[in-house]
Amino acid sequence: MAASIKDVAREAGVSIATVSRVLNDIDVVNEDTKKKVKDAIKKLSYRPNIVARSLKTQKSSTIGIIIPDISNQFYPEIVRGCEDVANIYNYNIMLCNADLDVEKEMESLRILKEKMIDGVIYMSNSIGNNVIELIKELEMPVVLVETADEQGIFPSVAIDNVMAAADAVKYLANKGNKNIAYVGTSIEKVNALSQRYTGYTKGLSDMGITLNKDLVYHGGVKARDGYTGINVILDTGAQVDAVFCASDEIAMGVVNALRDKSINVPEKIDVMGFDDIYSASTFYPKLTTVSQPMYDMGSVGMRMLIKSINNLVVEEKHFVLPYRIVERDSCK
Repeated sequence: MAASIKDVAREAGVSIATVSRVLNDIDVVNEDTKKKVKDAIKKLSYRPNIVARSLKTQKSSTIGIIIPDISNQFYPEIVRGCEDVANIYNYNIMLCNADLDVEKEMESLRILKEKMIDGVIYMSNSIGNNVIELIKELEMPVVLVETADEQGIFPSVAIDNVMAAADAVKYLANKGNKNIAYVGTSIEKVNALSQRYTGYTKGLSDMGITLNKDLVYHGGVKARDGYTGINVILDTGAQVDAVFCASDEIAMGVVNALRDKSINVPEKIDVMGFDDIYSASTFYPKLTTVSQPMYDMGSVGMRMLIKSINNLVVEEKHFVLPYRIVERDSCK
């Protein structure tokens, strides 16, 4: 049978109130008594009842993390950064996978509120007005990671997705490519990937290249969408020198489709990804890509959230991290 707080108090020879003060780190207990209580806790393998504690303090020492797609290699590294910082500050993690479904994301927010979590790291498939209004209604600290809402209401950690995509397109253009295709996701969604299409058009404009809508495909986020997307573009008869993809996973689908058509990458067509997930460096050919500091996104976002939870000053509300282009084998 699990030890109770009464058992700890009896073992340490103190009152239940004193044990509670030690557990809550209230500085009115002398060091000798603290040591007795902590020794008793260790001896009895006592674990506080989190539910009872949260009902009393209105804090659960638990932080929710909502991710759009647990199968995407991009998100686990961010979660690792979150968890490492949470552990330092003695917070537990509750992970919610939304399966690229905004309604499921919103339901996860409601459930986390019911469980009295202290705050949420939110990586959303789309930060639309419906999501924004729900977060306001639930009144719990939220930090957006990977993207930001258009109005800049909530604290966020991301890279400059527009400039990163523009730089990627310029990189391809500087290699002599003029017919640069784009394979990405829906531009109606308010998220990082839709910003990359804006960056794509900016990059073309900056290089004096006219946008050709026949070279643009908006679909899903999986490799199969990249496979379909480049086939749709090629079926228009348009000439393609290079393809900028909104993610590495999409890029892998593009490369596989080109390979099936006996079009060599990069000898015939350059392909560039985005994110720098682990597979980008092991896929054949190894992907040239825009590298995001995934671990740092998670660790910085968690530090911002913990400050917000504890009513501390958050010096930078919208933290923009650096990105870099990693050159590998999928571009000439």
